[in-house]
Formats: sequence, structure tokens, C-alpha cells
Amino acid sequence: MRRLVIVLMATANEGACDAMTTRAEPGDGRIAPSRGPIMSEQRHLINLAYRLLGSLTDAEDVVQETYSRWYAMSRQQQDAIEYPAGWLRKVAGRICLDLLGSARARRESYVGEWIPEPLPDRTEWMSGRRVTTVDPADHVTLDESISMAFLIVLESMTPPERVAFILHDVFSYPFAEVADIVGRTPAACRQLASSARRRIRASPTPATPTARQADVVRTFKQAWEAKDVSAIIGLLDPDATVIADGGGLASAELRPVEGAEHIARTLVDIVGGATNLTFHECTVNGQPGLVAQQSETTVTVLAFDIGSGRIRRIWAVRNPEKLHPWSTGRGTPRTGGSTDDTGRPLMEVVHRWRRPARGELD
Repeated sequence: MRRLVIVLMATANEGACDAMTTRAEPGDGRIAPSRGPIMSEQRHLINLAYRLLGSLTDAEDVVQETYSRWYAMSRQQQDAIEYPAGWLRKVAGRICLDLLGSARARRESYVGEWIPEPLPDRTEWMSGRRVTTVDPADHVTLDESISMAFLIVLESMTPPERVAFILHDVFSYPFAEVADIVGRTPAACRQLASSARRRIRASPTPATPTARQADVVRTFKQAWEAKDVSAIIGLLDPDATVIADGGGLASAELRPVEGAEHIARTLVDIVGGATNLTFHECTVNGQPGLVAQQSETTVTVLAFDIGSGRIRRIWAVRNPEKLHPWSTGRGTPRTGGSTDDTGRPLMEVVHRWRRPARGELD
């Protein structure tokens, strides 16, 4: 995963990163922030871009490109911008909109099914210690805006619908600001968001409490490890579906596997033909999920859609390019990844984002 090439340069008089910093010298190949508030916007941008694109890799690229455009301007041009944070959000949003438009064409040549990039819970995927205190607002963010089922519904939207919906309904942008990003009138953006909401309402949503979902996933894991076809069938909705994403880089079914019995036998065959395969319960995009590892290397991340106590959908991500945050072994942090202006991994920043209250961005 690409790193955000952002270098903090504090002057002797300024001392700390939260003060104004010096500008990178021309030709030195570095990007340096000019003000603390500019860099503090990075957290918001990475959250916005991930929810718009469903890919942390692409989200990081968007943030990097946004800051590259900012620092390509002269100091005079920067100072002429009355609201720098708004400028950064506008640029990032427009880049995401362009990427969403081209993504459909790219996915026509994608091998097999495409699934959004799964995110681990930072409190579970740490080395040497387990964080036990989490801001409740973090859970709300995880549950409502990056669950796999939610991201899959977003994939059914047109790019303008998705951008308008995420900006307004998830991030509380006023429609006037949304219109400036989408390139349509506020009234048109209101209609786009309304259309997106209808798609959300038309999709099945998990009505099962998280604790119950975790119990179902745990029982499913035990039945899978035991190769108990009957037990697996009993946990699946009769019309359940499994979708796998190998991206042509890992073995995976190219089409959805449908039907409880067919799924159960396929899963048992997978376990029977694998060596040194272990399963771990974990949180995937804010919901109970599983990680499959071989020799401590993550080979599959599974997300679940559970309703009425049964598994309706399973998303199995096997594309190694989407497993970088999970690929260094259970309980081991991903090292060398992108960081925000405080030096924390961007993976943590995504989970620490707090939804702004309505009116904060008006």
C-alpha cells in the first residue's frame, strides 16, 4: 500500500508540529505542511475517501493527490483560500467522484467478483497488547458507515448518488457544499441522496444484535473446523450466498456460490484440501467476522450478513492486495504503513474518526 509522502518540517522558532512549519525547498522532493490545521484535515479526508471508494489503498492515493495539489500552489495562492479545509474536501471529493466513474470500467476487466477492501478493528490487531477502551462513537462509525453490507449497497449506487449520500447523510455536509463537489445544483443533490436512501431501504439490513451475530459466527467457525456439513447448513439461510474475491491473484470462485447445501459442501472441501489452516474470530468492518491464516499469514478475510439468526451472505476476500492490513500475522501490527500527521497508522485514524454533528460543517 502506498505511503502518503508527507514530511513535517518544524522550524527552530516554531518547535512543534501544531505550529506553522516551513515550506519544502523547490526541488527537494518533499511535501511539507504549511499549517497544523491543514494536516489535521488528513484524518477527515481518509475517512471520507474510504467510504466513497471502499478501498483504503485508493483512499490513501486520493489524500496524497489532494495534498500534492495543495502544496503545488504558491504560498500566496494558499493564503488566498479563505477556507483551506473546505478546499481540501472539495478536491478530495472530486477526485473520488472521478475514480468512481472510472472504477466501473476497470472492474469489467477484474477477474471474478469485486469486494470492498476489508478493515480490521485496531483494538484487536495490535502487537504486544490489547486495547480495552474504545470511544463508543467509534463503534457507531464502524457499524453505520463501513460495515461490509453497507459498502456493498453503496456499490449499487451511481457515482453521483454515492457521493451525495455519503457527504450529506454520513458526513453531514450541507447540500450547497455537496453541490459544489458533485457539480450539480443543491436541489439535484438532494434528489440524488434521496435516491440513494431508497437503495439503502430496499436492501436487507442486519436486525440481529452484535452479540448474537458473534455467537453465530463462532458456531459457524466451529462447524467449519469440524467439517460438519449438517451443522453448517443449519446456520445458513436456505438462499444464502457466498461471494469470493481473489482478483486473479488467489484461487477463488469466479461466480457466487448459492444455496445452503452447496455452500456447506464447498466450504468443507476447502478445509479438507488445505494444510496448516487456522481460523480466528475478529471484527471485520465493525461486524463479527473471521480471518483464515496459513502459517500465520492471512489468506482470507470473511465478512457476514446475518439476519434472523442465520447467515444470509458471506464475503470472502482473498485478493492479497486487499489484505495488507491483515497480512503480517495474527496479533501483529502492520508496520511501515501510512501514517497521519501524529505518526499514527492511517488504519487507526479511520477507526478514530468521529462523525461531525449536524451543523458543524454548515
